[in-house]
Amino acid sequence: MLRNALEPWHLILLLVVCVLVFGSKKLPDMARSVGRSMRILKSETQALRGDGAREGEGEARRG
Repeated sequence: MLRNALEPWHLILLLVVCVLVFGSKKLPDMARSVGRSMRILKSETQALRGDGAREGEGEARRG
């Protein structure tokens, strides 16, 4: 069912619809905002993983 779900013409059609809906002037700003959000999310998840690893080391030393 989903084997051919995302073909190249689907991506082209999606890009054309985005340009028509949002306009070509807003798309770079939106992409920049999404990139910033992804960077923030990535750094926060790495920080949480680092905190979890440090807590695990502390528990291993106590036990």
